[in-house]
Amino acid sequence: MEKGKLNFVIDALMFILLMAIAGMGFLMKYVLIPGQETPRVYGRHVELYLWGMNRHGWGDIHLYLAFTLLAVLVIHLILHWQMIVGLYGRLIASPQMRTGLAFALLILTVLLLYFPFLVTPEVQERGPGLGQGRGRGRVELRLEGQRPTLALVKDASSPLALDLSPAARAPAGSTPANDAKSGRAGLRARHQSDLVRGAHPTFFI
Repeated sequence: MEKGKLNFVIDALMFILLMAIAGMGFLMKYVLIPGQETPRVYGRHVELYLWGMNRHGWGDIHLYLAFTLLAVLVIHLILHWQMIVGLYGRLIASPQMRTGLAFALLILTVLLLYFPFLVTPEVQERGPGLGQGRGRGRVELRLEGQRPTLALVKDASSPLALDLSPAARAPAGSTPANDAKSGRAGLRARHQSDLVRGAHPTFFI
C-alpha cells in the first residue's frame, strides 16, 4: 500500500477509536451511572445493563480500545518520524534545549502512562445502601416453584437463604389449621446452591 493511503487509513482508524472511547466514556458517566447514584435517578439501588453488560463490562471495552489507540498512535509516529524530527529541529534551534525538552517530554509521558501503578487507593468501608451490595450484603427475594425464598447474601461464597413458604414456617408435627390458630412461624435456612437460580428482585442493604 502506498504511504499516503496508509497514512489516511491510520488517521481514519485513530479518529474512529477516539470517538468510540469518548462515546463509551459518556455512556459510563451519564447512562450506566455508578451504583451510589442510582437512587437519585431511579429511586432505588439498581444494576444497569446495556446489551447484557454493566458499566464494568463497558469499562473493559473502553480499556481495550485505549490500548488499540495507543498501538495505532505508535505506528502513526513511526511513519511520520522523519517529519517530526525535522519540524522539531526547526522549531527549537538550540541542540541542548532540544535534548532537554525531549527528555522532559519522555519522563512526563512515562509518568502519565504508569501513574495508576504508582499510587495506592484510599480504602473506605461501604455503609448501608451503597454500591451493589458488595459492602454489607444484599437481600434477594426468589421463587422456588411456588415458595418465596428470602436470601441474605453476605458474599459470593457463603450466602444464606430463608425459605418463607408455609411449609418452612410450620414446626415439626404441626398442621396448617393449628398454625393458623397459634400463629406459629419459623424460618428454615438453606444454602444458596439448593435454590432455583433465575431472575429475582434484589434489595441491597
